[in-house]
Amino acid sequence: MRSCQIYSMFKPYFIVFISGLFISVLGFGQKVYALSEADYRLGPGDRINIRVYGEEDLTLDTLLNDSGVINYPFLGELQVLGLTSKELEGVITSGLSGDYLVRPIVHISIVEYRPFFIDGEVKVPGGYPFQPGLTIGKAAALAHGFTERASKDKIYIVRGAEESQEKIKADISTKLMPGDIVTIEQRFF
Repeated sequence: MRSCQIYSMFKPYFIVFISGLFISVLGFGQKVYALSEADYRLGPGDRINIRVYGEEDLTLDTLLNDSGVINYPFLGELQVLGLTSKELEGVITSGLSGDYLVRPIVHISIVEYRPFFIDGEVKVPGGYPFQPGLTIGKAAALAHGFTERASKDKIYIVRGAEESQEKIKADISTKLMPGDIVTIEQRFF
């Protein structure tokens, strides 16, 4: 008898939870991009921090430029563009192992992501700092809101490196990635 009372008390919450789970799994046919540092590829404009446990002289905080080359102590120039933080950790670990350190413990963190850009029918178009969890609606708020002629149905994102860019139709709730270029087009009255 008591379990029926508990179930009836939490039934509305249970239904909302299951509905939300079902909706998130379906995704309504839209591409969903979750920002995971494990999958994230480094690019120009990212600020990274490299630390080697117990070796303060090997700590480096750097902003990646267009060349994607960093100068790291003992290893010289390293090409880091397109690598994940785990791949870069592996490159530095293998480079320092043996000759310099016995078992280096390397950690790479992304201090600041490269900016995203928003243009078209927003009040202040331009580049803005990326933050995880950023949606187009939030990006428009950073750009001081939509203009009166903004179309909420004609929103496009250009995503990816120059050689593999794709144009994606989006809406207000679409999540952004670092380096995305968002265009809000005009609506016609």
